[in-house]
Amino acid sequence: MKSLSLLVLLVVSFARPAPARKGLFRLGMVDDFSWENCDGEHDPVLITSLEVKPIPINVPGKVTIGLETKTAVPLTSPLKVVVTLEKEVAPGFWLLIPCIKNIGSCTYRDICETIDSFIPAGEPCPEPLHTYGLPCHCPFKTGTYSLPKTTFEIPPVKLPPSLGSGNYRTRIILSNNNTRLGCFKIQVSLKEK
Repeated sequence: MKSLSLLVLLVVSFARPAPARKGLFRLGMVDDFSWENCDGEHDPVLITSLEVKPIPINVPGKVTIGLETKTAVPLTSPLKVVVTLEKEVAPGFWLLIPCIKNIGSCTYRDICETIDSFIPAGEPCPEPLHTYGLPCHCPFKTGTYSLPKTTFEIPPVKLPPSLGSGNYRTRIILSNNNTRLGCFKIQVSLKEK
């Protein structure tokens, strides 16, 4: 799950702009998956399209993700990522999930170093990044990065009861030397099997 989270974070961090879809959430169910770039499309790093199926995401299970991002600036170390993750515990009431073992509402001082700890420099990029010619180490050049719809297996994960099935929302802020490069909001529902 940790490597899937990092992969999704890596891919999401380098997206190109596309119209955001807004979903309607009610406790216990989600009518749609939603995402958006914070503050419109003013940042140099944007998500242009993001598709996740099925909704809700089954844990364990398979999830298919398609993503396209665009960066108008090179992304170099230190590349700070701040993740805020919340779970809906009652209609309209969201609870902040703390950072525990680098999962939850965490600050990654330099995602470039984090990536290098999972994929050592000089090693080929893992699938599906390799197949689609996507880089897996900083620096990331300006341009558009696309991950065609790809299916990932989510392994069984023992979650505390409070973090199982439900609606989640996250905000991811990408920055370099105190300059914001991108900001993304994503809402999704998980269903624990």
